[in-house]
Amino acid sequence: MLYLKRLTLSSLIIIPALLAMPAPAGSAAAKRAASPLARALADPARGTDRTADDRRHPAALIALAGVKPGQRVLDLIPGSGYWTRIFSRIVGPRGRVYAVWPEAYGKLAQPNVATLRAMSATPAFANVVTSVQPTTDLTAPEPLDMVWTSQNYHDYADPFMGSPGPDSLARAVFKMLKPGGVFMVIDHMSAPGRGMADTDKLHRIDPETVKKQAKAAGFEFVGESRVLINTIDPLTVPVFNASIRGRTSQFAFKFRKPMR
Repeated sequence: MLYLKRLTLSSLIIIPALLAMPAPAGSAAAKRAASPLARALADPARGTDRTADDRRHPAALIALAGVKPGQRVLDLIPGSGYWTRIFSRIVGPRGRVYAVWPEAYGKLAQPNVATLRAMSATPAFANVVTSVQPTTDLTAPEPLDMVWTSQNYHDYADPFMGSPGPDSLARAVFKMLKPGGVFMVIDHMSAPGRGMADTDKLHRIDPETVKKQAKAAGFEFVGESRVLINTIDPLTVPVFNASIRGRTSQFAFKFRKPMR
C-alpha cells in the first residue's frame, strides 16, 4: 500500500512536468505554437532573403509595425520583394498584400516588377497583387491596415519622380488607411537640420522632417526602432558609396491614423 501511494505521488509530479515540457523543435505542435511572424521568417520560400536578415532586422521592425493575419498591407516600391514575401505569409489567405510602384519608379525597376508579377501569379503568393500605378498619386482598391515604405520616402522629393513631395505621399497614405491604420517609414538618415536637401544626391532625408510631414498629414507618431542605426555612417556621403553601402544609418518610424 505504501508503495502504491509513493507511485501515485510520483505520477502526480512527473505527469505535469511532462505536460509543461516544450514540444520538440520542428514538431507539428511547435509549428502551430510559433507566431505568424516567426513562421513567416522561417518560410523556405524566402530563399536567399534570409541572408539579409541580420542586416535588415525584420523581426524587430515587423513586430514594431504590428502586422497581423487577415490585414491589408501596401508595400510601396517593394524592390525585389523582401518585405512583400514576409507580409504575404503573415497576413495569410484571408489577407492581401499590394506591391506597388509609381510609374516613374517602375520604369527604372522593370526586373523587380517582372519578378513580383511572376511571383504573385503563383498559388504560393496568391494573396499578393503587383501593380505599377500611372502617377505618383498613390491609391488602393480598399481601405488598408498598413502602408510600408522602406528606403523610398525620400524619392518623392526628387526630379525623376516629378518632385511631388514626400508630404503629398503622407497625405495620400492618410486617406488610404483605416482609422487606427499604420504608416511605417524606413529611410536613410541625413545630417540633422538638412531637411530634404540631400534627397537627390545622397538619397537621404532628415528624420525630423519626416516626422513633421507625417504629423502635418494628420498622423500620430507612436514609436520607432533604432536597430538600423549605424554610428559610423557620417550621414554626408551617398548611400551607394562603397564605404557605407548596405550599412547606412536608417530611422524606422511608426505613425498611426487616429481612430477618429
